[in-house]
Amino acid sequence: MRTSICLLAIILMFSGCSKAPEPELKSAGADKPKAPIATPAYPDIASLSKILANGDSTITAVVGDSLARTRQFSRLNAFISVDSEGATEKAKELDRMLANGRVLGPLHGIPIVVKDNIHVAGMENTGGTPGLKGFVPTVSNEAVKRLEAAGAVIIGKTNLHELAFGITSDNAVFGAVKNPYDDSLIPGGSSGGTAVAVSAGIVPAGLGTDTGGSVRIPPALTGIVGFRPSMGRYPSEAVTPISHTRDTVGLLSRTVNDLIVLDNVIALEADSVETVPASEIRLGVPRGYFYQNIDNESLVVVDATLDLLAEANLQLVEADIPDIAELMANSAFPIAFYEVLRDLTAYLAEFNTGISFEELTAAAASPDVRGVLGLVSGDGATSDEVYAAAMEAREQLRSNFQQYFASQDLDAIIFPTTLLPARPIEGSMESVELNGGQVPTLPTYIHNTDPASIAALPGISLPVGLTASGLPVGMEIDGAEHSDRRLLGIAKTLERVIGFNGRPKLDN
Repeated sequence: MRTSICLLAIILMFSGCSKAPEPELKSAGADKPKAPIATPAYPDIASLSKILANGDSTITAVVGDSLARTRQFSRLNAFISVDSEGATEKAKELDRMLANGRVLGPLHGIPIVVKDNIHVAGMENTGGTPGLKGFVPTVSNEAVKRLEAAGAVIIGKTNLHELAFGITSDNAVFGAVKNPYDDSLIPGGSSGGTAVAVSAGIVPAGLGTDTGGSVRIPPALTGIVGFRPSMGRYPSEAVTPISHTRDTVGLLSRTVNDLIVLDNVIALEADSVETVPASEIRLGVPRGYFYQNIDNESLVVVDATLDLLAEANLQLVEADIPDIAELMANSAFPIAFYEVLRDLTAYLAEFNTGISFEELTAAAASPDVRGVLGLVSGDGATSDEVYAAAMEAREQLRSNFQQYFASQDLDAIIFPTTLLPARPIEGSMESVELNGGQVPTLPTYIHNTDPASIAALPGISLPVGLTASGLPVGMEIDGAEHSDRRLLGIAKTLERVIGFNGRPKLDN
């Protein structure tokens, strides 16, 4: 019983919850089930931790359930590799620790996944591209190290849009990732595999990366929660890069409380995240940029969500951010196109991948990615002068956001994460349908998420409802730079008020 109490105390200390129901702790051997109970169909960290704290299951059984679900839902193609043997051995080791009264941290025994462009020592890191097949890093990304030090069990590396340079996760090498709500639809990208693994209930949480929306777009399209932290909050070295100005490791999970647990561990935070009372929250509603040409079905859900928040006494302030469209046009793609050539070239050499940028480009399998890589290194390469101007536009955008938050006395802004829900995989590489017309896929899906990436803001996408067609809709809150913890506290309130429970109905 002492071990259970120890584990529970650590979980509650790091969970960010001010109050949590204490499980009924059983004496050793008293009324114990003869076999471990099954883990929940859609597990979160809190529910799994409670099961383990109560002694109702073992880590080996919990991890075994996750591994079984990778096979059960293999048709969703969420994984590039699954480490069944390594995860099972790790689970047994953590069970032995637990039996001896030793708990590594708040993630002790919790299965997670990692996007296959984030280094995990001893596991292949393909970046979703042919040229990096067989590349096995010897050192993990620091965020991964911290999660494992807290007891997390990595069960596999997840599928993604090739080199994280797109939002469909239709990977020409490893196959298309499929949306759990309808496996003919995209799950978003580029962190589509991690999102699907969480949405389908394979694991409670995982890591992704975000350059223009990649840990927010997939959650919006698959009914889960995604968090892009302020730039620099998480260690982002040992990651296959696109742009050092824009790239960050991010989180995907089932609940905001799970985001907080993970953020505590990765950001080395000790203080709890307090839920912010609804009446104390002021959210900007910048309709001029973020609310234009929204999918008609999604708009019904968005409007209903804003009405619900107003009824809960949140203060919604209708105010626009100046010059956002022009500043985005002058900064977003020039920064990415300039930096990917330099950052990816340096990465390939630093980590002894055995391949050059030119060879990686020649081997790229997805037409859209091969086209971009060829463009940035060819006649269309971004010049030093254009890049300098793009960085100046970025700084102006950051300044405009700062002034906007201050002048309106806002905690955050709120808007639809994406202008449209998931669309069919087939034919989505270049364009998708929006309100009766065809629009370019990438710029349309990242339209609302990209400003935070450029302005270095923290952003959280929350599931808020389902369209009439049964597809998830997400709304995002972006806060001022380095307001991550308060933003998480606000997200807890919004999650409670909205009360989303539209899980996918999955068959075997």
